[in-house]
Amino acid sequence: MNIPEQDDKTIFPEGPSWVAGGGATSAKGWRAAAFAAGLKAGRDDMALLFSDLPCECAALFTSNRMPAAPVQYDRPIAAKGKCRAVIVNVGCANACTGPTGLADAAETGRVAAEAAGIPAGEMLVCSTGTIGRRLALARVLAGARALPSLLDREGGARAARAIMTTDTVPKQAAAEFELRGRKYTVGGMCKGSGMICPNLATTLIFVTTDAPVGRAALRLALKAAAARSFNRITVDGDQSTNDTMVLFANGAAGGRELAPGAPGWKRFEETVCAVALSLARQIVRDGEGASKFVTVAVEGAATAADALAGCRAVANSPLFKAACYGGDPNWGRVICAIGNSGAKCAELSTRIWFDDVCVFDRGRIASDAENARLAEIMHRRAFEVRIDLGMGKCADAVYTSDLTHEYVNINADYTT
Repeated sequence: MNIPEQDDKTIFPEGPSWVAGGGATSAKGWRAAAFAAGLKAGRDDMALLFSDLPCECAALFTSNRMPAAPVQYDRPIAAKGKCRAVIVNVGCANACTGPTGLADAAETGRVAAEAAGIPAGEMLVCSTGTIGRRLALARVLAGARALPSLLDREGGARAARAIMTTDTVPKQAAAEFELRGRKYTVGGMCKGSGMICPNLATTLIFVTTDAPVGRAALRLALKAAAARSFNRITVDGDQSTNDTMVLFANGAAGGRELAPGAPGWKRFEETVCAVALSLARQIVRDGEGASKFVTVAVEGAATAADALAGCRAVANSPLFKAACYGGDPNWGRVICAIGNSGAKCAELSTRIWFDDVCVFDRGRIASDAENARLAEIMHRRAFEVRIDLGMGKCADAVYTSDLTHEYVNINADYTT
């Protein structure tokens, strides 16, 4: 089930101007298309995102040491920084398929680029679905030939829906800012619902802009955005073989090139980060079987690494996530996870809150009245767990979901 979206204006009160219904084609010069290739019954199952102008690009990929064929194919292409399109199929991850899978990815890219009238080296290829199965190549190539003729400025929403796997809703966001009388837009779409864990979560993420930005600067913005968004979410602690995040800039809005230290750079970077975090939070809200959206925040940590380790230990704990699902007011799951996180901590220095209720204060445990309020909080669709370690001044936050019967059902029958 999808958890109702929190208004991004409350998350970023001083942030950019959000584009209602916006997505990857909100920026100037971007078009998208979707196509039903027969990979998934009764629905669009391929998508193409395309810039009318040549692009600079930067990309990040999974750190899984068993990367899928499309990741292997895309890495050297993205490293050149001149990609302007990406084609995506669902239903098959084309992962752990050896040289044959790599050849299939290359052929998909070649055919799609030829149909779109661009060099093969400007077309990225992404796949998502079951690992260890070969692509239905004839169907994928039919889609690759058809998609360019369907490209449309209004095609972003349909493309976002086409790349869904176990997702229940498409995920899009777009925001804009002004600089020297020009309006610049950042938009994006992504997919992801299960196998979600830091290092890009388990997602395909495509962010576009019409701002003029060079490759080196784009990479800085992309890394900052990933660190603050997709590397701060978890659904189940698993990381995929196919994770890919790409930031494209076609410069269609004109103006001087944006770069670190130049006027407007901070606005641009903040807008990219805001769009990425909106997309990442949408993934957690739509986590497989999720019924709760939980923010885990650690403060007072001795180091930044300790703050993040504490957040992740709680957010990934099956015991904590199961308690969230059942609304069980068992804050012991939190302090146990913190103690196992490797972060510097001590019982008599630690405080824990669920929303505004302090359930543990440096050795003082919650009263019966506080436990009753805790139970009410844990039955909410969204709440925050805040842990003060009392060891320093570092802080971090991670977003997670609960562990439900439905999650088990989805993954018990994933290939059948």
